[in-house]
Amino acid sequence: MIQRRAPGAARERVLAAALELFARHGVHGTSLQMIADEMGVTKAAVYHQFPAKDEIVRAVIAPALDRLAEITAVAERQRSRSARAEVVLAGIVDLVVDNRHLTTVLRSDPAIVEMLRETPGMRDVEERVFELLAGPDPTPEIFVATIMVSGGLMSAATGPTLAGLDDATLRRHLLGNAHRLLRLRPPADPPPPLARG
Repeated sequence: MIQRRAPGAARERVLAAALELFARHGVHGTSLQMIADEMGVTKAAVYHQFPAKDEIVRAVIAPALDRLAEITAVAERQRSRSARAEVVLAGIVDLVVDNRHLTTVLRSDPAIVEMLRETPGMRDVEERVFELLAGPDPTPEIFVATIMVSGGLMSAATGPTLAGLDDATLRRHLLGNAHRLLRLRPPADPPPPLARG
């Protein structure tokens, strides 16, 4: 989806500081100087890793987009509709819970929303995820429920309202509520999480 350079310790420190600042101030409210100050380095040190803030933004969101594409591909290889829905649902819940800071930024920052819209292949992945959750010919009830689940997963993991819930509790309740809305029977053995790249 997004071209990525090989990670390095200095690049990873820039990305971690940038994500923290993006979550607090938004992309537009975060400058390269603020990232440098957060890291305790010069602005030139940040420039050395990333010549532009847009490149930092792309590098911050790339792992999550790659993981979403992987989750989608794994789900599409399942034999039954319920197995496909379960794999994509569990994968997205894990992705959202594991990336609470990033989820906050993805959901609320117009600059990121616009960048996601312009990311090659993003619309295709969104459509594939929707079909995996809703099925090929959803009833109006399931169509609406799928939209609610999609938006609700992002909303529930962001902001201070549910910040007090630990990851396991949040994951359990997100999955349980999504199963009820989508009228999916929870599996006896949930699929194992995908390996994080």
